[in-house]
Amino acid sequence: MTALTENQAREEICRVGKSLFERGYVHATAGNISVRLDESAGGGFLITPTDACLGFLDPARLARLDADARQLSGDTASKTIALHAGIYAAASAFDPATRCIIHTHSTHCVALSLRVADEELLPALTPYFVMKVGHVPVIDYHRPGDPAAAALVAQAITRYGRQGTPIRAVMLARLGPNVWHHSPAAAMAVLEELEETARLQCLGGEPVQPLSAAQIDELRQAFGARW
Repeated sequence: MTALTENQAREEICRVGKSLFERGYVHATAGNISVRLDESAGGGFLITPTDACLGFLDPARLARLDADARQLSGDTASKTIALHAGIYAAASAFDPATRCIIHTHSTHCVALSLRVADEELLPALTPYFVMKVGHVPVIDYHRPGDPAAAALVAQAITRYGRQGTPIRAVMLARLGPNVWHHSPAAAMAVLEELEETARLQCLGGEPVQPLSAAQIDELRQAFGARW
């Protein structure tokens, strides 16, 4: 996969933010997007500014940070940069190509976290959830920006990775999901599949029967599903 230049990354962050806002995945000033830049693009990170609306981002005003998450230019970085940096560090041990993180307050994901107390947000409800998203551990509620939440997220990423089931998402209880992938477009696709599966669960009413162990194994064999 060809690495994005800094200018391309800026444009992609704004394009994805606008798309998510217009389709109701984010609202008001909730949510944030970051990209980890390759060394060829100067390294470090780009992240949406604090209290910015993802639907109206300006590429030139995105926060530019160095490899230690210290701000270099742009508007003040989102307070979640410590969480994002921790996710990149942990996830890269199992997928070095991880380049983008998206955090939203997606309605159905948050709704599920308000009413379930399970270790994971969703069971294996659909084949595309299993293939495109995978396990989504729930992280107990902490205030936004709390370093303790970042530590728990990193621990979850490491735990699942060592089990042979690397994850692409975690759910911060009462706040929303964090998803990550190789690019902003790919991370957005993970978020879309996660929120759609959460919506199906909310609409289901009665407990929904998940895919069987044999059906999940078939997805592993045919498509390399990480479940």
